Amino acid sequence: MTIAFSRRAALGLGLAALATPSILRAAPARTLRVGWQKGGLLGLVKGAGAFEEALADQGIRISWSEFTSGPPLLEALSANALDFGYTGNVPPIFAHAARGNLVFVGASQGSREGHAILVPKDSPLQSVADLKGQTIAFKRGSSAHYATIKLLATAGLTLDDITPQDLAPPDAIAAFDAGAVGAWTIWDPYFAAAQERPNTRVLITTERLEPEFSFYSANGDYAKDNPELVARLVETVQATGRKGQADLPATIRILAKATGLPASVMERFLTRKGSDLGLVGFIEPRHVAYEQDVADQFFALGIIPRRLDIASVVWTPQTAS
Repeated sequence: MTIAFSRRAALGLGLAALATPSILRAAPARTLRVGWQKGGLLGLVKGAGAFEEALADQGIRISWSEFTSGPPLLEALSANALDFGYTGNVPPIFAHAARGNLVFVGASQGSREGHAILVPKDSPLQSVADLKGQTIAFKRGSSAHYATIKLLATAGLTLDDITPQDLAPPDAIAAFDAGAVGAWTIWDPYFAAAQERPNTRVLITTERLEPEFSFYSANGDYAKDNPELVARLVETVQATGRKGQADLPATIRILAKATGLPASVMERFLTRKGSDLGLVGFIEPRHVAYEQDVADQFFALGIIPRRLDIASVVWTPQTAS
């Protein structure tokens, strides 16, 4: 099935995700404010009503705010406009580099094929080496930023060899269709959606790169004041992921409804090699080591202004007790 993204629709998605006035107001008492993206397990949690069910005994209502990428989500989280959210590997690094008030509380592992550099179907570009001198769209501070760096490196290229264009997915789609960029680096499920479009070709995926983790973060004060609740949130996400992985047909239906994306897109996304919604839990030493390495790379490249100590911004049930 072909997915048509009009400029109006793309802008609508972007504006809806960044409509901060609705989330910047002080949250009503007993409300958990959650930031989610189409590509995360939180979409399934939302669609299944898992948080609502898990917190019903405490009389806590859930307020959901959708974002098209991780950077603005974590800006809201750090500004106390959200309590809990999910992003890829890079947004927390930028948020902590800016001394944001947030902590890592959980991690998940996705498919190695979850990111790709895309080019127009009829583009003369045939290899990563051909990207030299090209304009490449990706959201700065997102997982696509890191994927671009790593994929360029496979051909001996760096960001200095291209012209980066900082665009969130909806605007990147419009620029891609208009021929304003030569390539586009994107993550799932936007990647899966793009694969169903006749004007798009995959140049390279991240399949041959190292396994990648994504992260659940909480506002620092919220985690400090509500340790038992944060633990329950992570446990609920984990249980939802395991249940969802065990019944992918039902999961695909729920996510398609929650995200507004076709079931065929969600099926492609959830059946990539190595995909497993159950690979989620509290932060472990391997997650810290992975994220520290990513942060060190961004510091060495001069992209973030200071060296980070990831272990110092990790919350676990053990450290909270």
